[in-house]
Amino acid sequence: MAEPTTRSLEVPGAVLRYDVRGTGSDAAPALLMIASPMDAAGFTTLAGYFPDRTVVTYDPRGTGRSERSDGVVESTPDEHADDLHRLIAALGGGPVDIFASSGGAVNAFALVARHPELVRTLVAHEPPLAQVLPDCGAVLAASMDIHRTYQRRGLGPAMAKFIALTGAKGPIPADFAHRPAPDPAEFGLPAEDDGSRDDPMIGQNMLSCIHFQPDFDALRAAPTRIVLGVGTESAEELTGRSGAGVAGRLGTAAVTFPSHHGGFGGGEFGMKGEPDAFAATLRRILAEQT
Repeated sequence: MAEPTTRSLEVPGAVLRYDVRGTGSDAAPALLMIASPMDAAGFTTLAGYFPDRTVVTYDPRGTGRSERSDGVVESTPDEHADDLHRLIAALGGGPVDIFASSGGAVNAFALVARHPELVRTLVAHEPPLAQVLPDCGAVLAASMDIHRTYQRRGLGPAMAKFIALTGAKGPIPADFAHRPAPDPAEFGLPAEDDGSRDDPMIGQNMLSCIHFQPDFDALRAAPTRIVLGVGTESAEELTGRSGAGVAGRLGTAAVTFPSHHGGFGGGEFGMKGEPDAFAATLRRILAEQT
């Protein structure tokens, strides 16, 4: 696949940067790969498996190359959905297919609920949504504790709690937020506070994302084909359970993807998945569109 072309798009409160791979001459619609807070760099490997498609990746506002200009710290799924609406319009090619990972899947639900005509197929991989879980209260309490820890003590201690929460198997115990905090050093994280409070995940997106309540009536009524994905290794973790929960609310069954939450990755951020098998599964799902 040729090197991507980087473009800019001014939106209210930010300038978005996005990358386009491919010529746009293929019969299939553009394939938009989105995440949150992960930026376009995380899709470098996966995009390479679709040389026959126009593939578009982007940095969500406040992340990577997409600078905010409004001075606002928190981003919401509805705000990201508005950005995606404008991005798809800028592409000018009509409806798109979307592969959405993690918080990007939550943002995609907000997009489809508002603008279903813009998305032909949405493959939503492991959206972190507490509202579909029976242990919702414990998950939300733990998330709030992580955010407060970040505000008090900085990134390392907060990320240690985040890793413990997202890596836990099965329902989150009611007292999870009150248990002894894990040592940041166990995860290779610094214990000292550098004073910053603008981390894209812990600071900007986590609370609004995990608290989000999708409009399931609108999603069920949409012409968009919505497929939920769950990793074989992460099915019992928070995001895997959330994916299965959303599928249940939509009256479908989740599709099993190889590997874990970031199973499409080729080591862009250190933890490699199974990108060959992951891409093959995604290609099969997209080909099933009628």
